[in-house]
Amino acid sequence: MNEITLKKPEDKFDFFMELFNQLGLETSDKGFEIPEWQKEIILERTKKNKKEDLIPWEEVRKPFKFKS
Repeated sequence: MNEITLKKPEDKFDFFMELFNQLGLETSDKGFEIPEWQKEIILERTKKNKKEDLIPWEEVRKPFKFKS
């Protein structure tokens, strides 16, 4: 089996994913790894969160329009 790495414009992601699905092609995120220093930053920020400052997702998503 052949393997292809594809770089595509960000605004064409949905198009390519639909094409891949229609053709029955397999996709993979292999090779993508989050560095430990980035994980540590997120953990620190998460620890500093105050529950009273958080907004429920249902409220946050209202002003956005999502594709079906």
